[in-house]
Amino acid sequence: MQTTRFYIDSYIAPREAFHFARKHLAKRYPERAHDHDYYEVFLIEHGTASHWINGVAQTLEAGQLMFMRPSDSHAFCANRKTGCQIINVMFREDTARHLVTRYGDTIAGRFFDASGPLPELHTLGPSRFARAITIAEQLQTAERSLARIEEFLLALINRVAHLPIGVSASTPRWFAAACSAALSPEIFRLGAPGLVAAAGRSHEHVCRTCKSVTGFTPSEYINRIRIEHAAQLLRSTETPVDEIIEGCGFENVSYFYRLFRKQIGMTPREYRVENDRDPFEML
Repeated sequence: MQTTRFYIDSYIAPREAFHFARKHLAKRYPERAHDHDYYEVFLIEHGTASHWINGVAQTLEAGQLMFMRPSDSHAFCANRKTGCQIINVMFREDTARHLVTRYGDTIAGRFFDASGPLPELHTLGPSRFARAITIAEQLQTAERSLARIEEFLLALINRVAHLPIGVSASTPRWFAAACSAALSPEIFRLGAPGLVAAAGRSHEHVCRTCKSVTGFTPSEYINRIRIEHAAQLLRSTETPVDEIIEGCGFENVSYFYRLFRKQIGMTPREYRVENDRDPFEML
């Protein structure tokens, strides 16, 4: 797909620090993808969308948050059945540079400063998803000031973006980046080899580091991410279980069921039924 460049000065005035949009995506791809001279963060609020990003096709669903970099080339297409509504926030490059410099111990190499082939994708649980919506709604009506965009980004990073299992400030940066990459279906579907490839280190080095940092082998670590993702789909979509199993990269159905029960404490069907309650009917 050919790419055109979008410029932030086409969206905001010189004195403004960010642009906020809350919109429904078109149900067809545009003629061209686009990259930017700015950073952006977007959150899938409702529905599902196909996302073409740096030559890779993704399926994004409600509760997924992505930190985009200027060089990332992408395009959206909403699912024809479900549609898709997103919250999108654009901000200037100098804002990103300032935050990385000021809070390098937390941000450098992660979030919008990630250096991998794909931007960081975070799948939010219900409480973090609700928190992300609240934080975004506060920004929507705010003055377009530098203070407000920095406040918003720091809130996303510190209070919303899901930290990979076992990752902390003392985790080697290369492994933290690999763990963040492993939250993406394109990586975790590949199993442990996906984590190793994202890390860019030898299999032995990744195994030692993974066990030391998380307490799990690479296979165990990836499987926990897969099961967490499967649980998110079970509670938020009507996707058939067999499609979820395949989408998570499991080839053995019995193995998936065994891991799911061990990690979640019930079968996938029981979990879906327990979470398929209309909150308005419970009032």
